[in-house]
Amino acid sequence: MPSFKFVGDKGILIEFAGEISKKINEKVRSMDHSIQKADFNGIQEIIPTYRSLLILFDPLKADRDMLMQRIKELDYLLDSENYPEPRRMIIPVKYGGGFGPDLSFVADHNDLTRDEVIDIHTGQDYRVYMLGFTPGFPYLGGMSKEIAAPRLESPREEISKGSVGIAGDQTGIYPLDSPGGWRLIGRTPLELFAPERENPILFKVGDILNFESISQERYDKLRKKIAGEEFDLASLIEG
Repeated sequence: MPSFKFVGDKGILIEFAGEISKKINEKVRSMDHSIQKADFNGIQEIIPTYRSLLILFDPLKADRDMLMQRIKELDYLLDSENYPEPRRMIIPVKYGGGFGPDLSFVADHNDLTRDEVIDIHTGQDYRVYMLGFTPGFPYLGGMSKEIAAPRLESPREEISKGSVGIAGDQTGIYPLDSPGGWRLIGRTPLELFAPERENPILFKVGDILNFESISQERYDKLRKKIAGEEFDLASLIEG
């Protein structure tokens, strides 16, 4: 059973377990979906993480004790009839070279070749467990421990947007130019965060991502299309 507690005067924190797993994250997503569907008065924002859910509400519009009780009474078990199916998206990545300066380190650290690292990285299903750090940064579950690698001892002062990195047994993508300490293995031409779009953040919690290795020529063509607003984001979604 999850635990419930108040956070300040306008927050409720629901924690499901002390572990990170697909099963726990599905419970988080299911509770998120159930609360949104219930449409309780006064709720301002719902923030899902790996294993918890933070609900922010307006204390002038919602009685916090009553809201807590109503949330506890929700049936948040997965329901195939009303639970949204996750999107599956193909993420093109140019691996290695200047885009992936740490690819060789990741390979050597795991007694693999660079091509083997790429094959393993592109051969997994990655679930978006949460978004954070910078707008649209996806924390992904599902990476093989065969290519796990430690963070940099000294973070880089600036990492280019679109960079794909590894830290421990996780992988992620930098949406914006920012400092960071993840090991960089490639870069996607996609814009993960674009304020001018109707939906500024490309990913949603629960999405399933698959990485696809592309050539430098393909990367350059996609960047040109995206810059000219000629790229259809819907083409990334399978099914």
